[in-house]
Amino acid sequence: MPNIVVFVEQRDGVVKKVAWQMISEARRLADAAGGEVWAVVLGEAATAAAEAGKHGADKVYSATGDAFAQYNSEIYATALASFCKAAGPDILLLGSTAMGKDVGPKVAVKLECACISDAVGLKFEGGWEVRRPIFAGKCFADVTPKTAMAVVGIRPNAFILGEKSAAGAAETFDAGIEGIDPKAVVQSVETGGGDKIELTEAEAIVSGGRGIKGPENYELIEKLAAALGAATGASRAIVDAGWVDYSHQVGQTGKTVGPNLYIACGISGAIQHLAGMSSSKCIVAINKDANAPIFKVADYGVVADLFDIVPPLTDEVGKIRS
Repeated sequence: MPNIVVFVEQRDGVVKKVAWQMISEARRLADAAGGEVWAVVLGEAATAAAEAGKHGADKVYSATGDAFAQYNSEIYATALASFCKAAGPDILLLGSTAMGKDVGPKVAVKLECACISDAVGLKFEGGWEVRRPIFAGKCFADVTPKTAMAVVGIRPNAFILGEKSAAGAAETFDAGIEGIDPKAVVQSVETGGGDKIELTEAEAIVSGGRGIKGPENYELIEKLAAALGAATGASRAIVDAGWVDYSHQVGQTGKTVGPNLYIACGISGAIQHLAGMSSSKCIVAINKDANAPIFKVADYGVVADLFDIVPPLTDEVGKIRS
């Protein structure tokens, strides 16, 4: 009967969607194997607590105060570890976001437990089995933690959302941060002026590669993305060429994404790019080279010049959605 803790990450009062996805999956696991789902919120908790209950949390624990106004890895790691030591859960789930990848290992060190990153699947049959991609997404490894508890980072969009009618009970907990003097503090946060839809949170992504031929043609990608309500991505090649800002880069040295729909336009499919998007639910490739590696991972392939396909596709999507 596993008890599952989910860290509800939020930035400026906005909760990362992966938190609700993790709670939904935790609810399904708990319903099948027994146990409870506990959500942990650090900072402003009113809205997050209500939503956590709707997605399946039995209880929502929060710690508030000025110390949580800005993310600090020492303070957040101490708070999460303090909760886990007091509550004794079987597993702690965090999103594989910039924050989750930073704070997760620190929590695992404090708890002296296993830490598994970038997971895309969870199973409980008397013990935990965690699935994660390896070798740039070419294979999957099923990992079994050998410690009594484990910290697991979950890739965004790995799980589907679910809801229940009842709200979770709200409680507070002692974060154990009194007297901590962080060695580093966040002075300011500067956000990029890219997509309104964050790549790692997007349900759909349209990406462009060298096949767009020049920076002036990236607007084809933007228009199709706008028609679909999607985010825009890019291959490393056009980012390095200065055609698109780095914030759009999908790949091993960019952002790892797992949307329900990924449309690759003029992208050959180098292993570096595939590592960042191969876990997408549905991949559509548009490329005039029939031998492009991208077609090996694509669910649907269009062998044609993107300039002949993308504009009419954008028009048709606009008509359907209007």
